Amino acid sequence: MTPSLIFLGVEPLTAVGTDLLYATVTRVFGVFFHQRKARIRYDIALRLFAGSVPAVVLGGIILREIEREVLNDHLTLLLGVILITSAVLSLLKGEIHLPIKPKWAYVYLLGFVVGLTVQFTSVGAGVIVSFTLMNVARIDPRDVVGVTIVYGLALSAFSFLNYASVGGVDYRLALLLVSGTLPGVYLGTHVSSSMGGEKLEKIINMIIMIIGGLLLVQTL
Repeated sequence: MTPSLIFLGVEPLTAVGTDLLYATVTRVFGVFFHQRKARIRYDIALRLFAGSVPAVVLGGIILREIEREVLNDHLTLLLGVILITSAVLSLLKGEIHLPIKPKWAYVYLLGFVVGLTVQFTSVGAGVIVSFTLMNVARIDPRDVVGVTIVYGLALSAFSFLNYASVGGVDYRLALLLVSGTLPGVYLGTHVSSSMGGEKLEKIINMIIMIIGGLLLVQTL
């Protein structure tokens, strides 16, 4: 969403803040529906969010102290890097197993890193967390989905407040995006069922990598 808004001419800082609001609203529905169908590992989600709190606070300080123009330039560069990284992790998801013994301390550290990343790009929470939980902590993929939705909701909600405080949110645009969610989900479900989930995921990740590359070129 954020890179799409930037390509449409929205200021990078406003694109991130608006996307965080949009993500918060849509994830509320995600948590509701997932809670009805499967259990959610709140113990993991809460630890991730606890690690993210200092990152959100630090992000708020940076947003207030650094000039808007400088922020916009660096947000675009960072977003390009994170998009490419996220796409690569998605393509590798479940295919490699890192020889690291899982510890709760790593969950807090992961929360901090992802919290800082999402704070300035609005992307990466689902992909980075799910990749790490499956390949390092060996968490059941069915549990990972619930964790990323709940954690993503809490993180996007608190991160959005930072952008709202500096006037970095377009509420009218966010409303239009939310309004388009239902028909988008309906259409996406039909496309996914006819094409096949894995094939569609690979195509989407390749598109994300290309967009990330274009953003990096744009900053040069």
